[in-house]
Amino acid sequence: MHTATQERIIRPARNIMGSLRLPGDKSISHRYAMLGAFAEGTSRFRNFSTGADCASTLACMEALGAKVRKLADGAVEVDGVAGRVTPSSQPLECGNSGSTMRMISGLLAPQPGSFTLVGDDSLSRRPMERVRKPLTEMGALISLTDGHAPVLIEGAPLTPIDYTTPVPSAQVKTCVLLAGLQTAGTTTVREALRTRDHSELALRAFGAKITRAIDSVSVTGPQTLHAIDAAVPGDISSAAFFLCAAALFPGSGLLLDALGLNPTRAALLDVLTALGARIAVLNLEELHSELVGTVQISADEGGLRSAEISGALAAQLIDELPVLAAIAPYTSGGIRIRDARELRVKESDRIALVARNLREMGAEVEEFEDGLDVPGGQTLHGATIDSGGDHRIAMAFSVAALRAEGDTLIQGAESASISFPEFFDLLDLVAER
Repeated sequence: MHTATQERIIRPARNIMGSLRLPGDKSISHRYAMLGAFAEGTSRFRNFSTGADCASTLACMEALGAKVRKLADGAVEVDGVAGRVTPSSQPLECGNSGSTMRMISGLLAPQPGSFTLVGDDSLSRRPMERVRKPLTEMGALISLTDGHAPVLIEGAPLTPIDYTTPVPSAQVKTCVLLAGLQTAGTTTVREALRTRDHSELALRAFGAKITRAIDSVSVTGPQTLHAIDAAVPGDISSAAFFLCAAALFPGSGLLLDALGLNPTRAALLDVLTALGARIAVLNLEELHSELVGTVQISADEGGLRSAEISGALAAQLIDELPVLAAIAPYTSGGIRIRDARELRVKESDRIALVARNLREMGAEVEEFEDGLDVPGGQTLHGATIDSGGDHRIAMAFSVAALRAEGDTLIQGAESASISFPEFFDLLDLVAER
């Protein structure tokens, strides 16, 4: 059934206070679902992501022969296929999830049988040549339509490669590693900028041997994966909206429990600290190789300063850039973003949408091919926001609206459920009005 477009009114807030425990990390949930479904035995995941994207991964793996059970306590149990999937007679529906489509391509390319991966309109516009190229170099038979989905895969035995990613991408790295896991010999992926390493950590948690160097990661196949029992840490990309909201209000106080603090994902904490927010990390521990802790944030009475985000930092913060740009007018010195061209090929052209919506709220902003300049010291007013059906745009401008003068109407608010169905309820919980 087609979901009707929903609108949400965000009223200005006086402060952000309280404590939250966030749904499970989307990136980790995708990987645990895929690896658990591919492994031997039954895996159990507590605090699995509630987002629609991760449900797409589970549904695809179920269609390939894994058995998925949602338990009364919210945990997910997965009976794995022990390394051999059953080809589905129907196309595998990836929904809006680029992670599902790109990573599963690597899992399926060495498997016997024919597979078709399809997605919604947004996913069908996103580039898939970036996974076809390395897989084809390994000997895979993959066809696309003008570089996009549907992805048609004829499974075949592959040969290992030593591959350098042209654009840093954790999804492409994962795709190649999952193919290499099933391929005799050593497959290596090299990247100029280190991307998030959830796949390497998850593969190790499931029993695979992975070799890491400063700028590369290698897997020697074939290897067998074994089931795990794990709690998924809270999603730091979801936390970004609440952290940025708290940073806007001098005297705020927010506690985020059991949050994933993987060093390749936690750069946002450094940027907010540089902007002037006060951040403390408590109860840090390691679970299945992932760092998890409690984050406490409060805003300085002096307000936020300025930041420049480019190079490796832009790649690390790619998901958080829309919300940082959305709060930039409230800083004293503004925020400059460069080397973020990748934002133009996400669920929407996020650079263009951020610029358009900031202008709707009365902000000055300069748009560049690979980023934005958003001056500080500006006052925003409530406006009608076009989310473009993009969850991160809807959530980013809900945060900007908290400090605006007057109410803001978010169009396409239902898109938040792609990654974070509870977002608006949790925002209401901590926003004091």
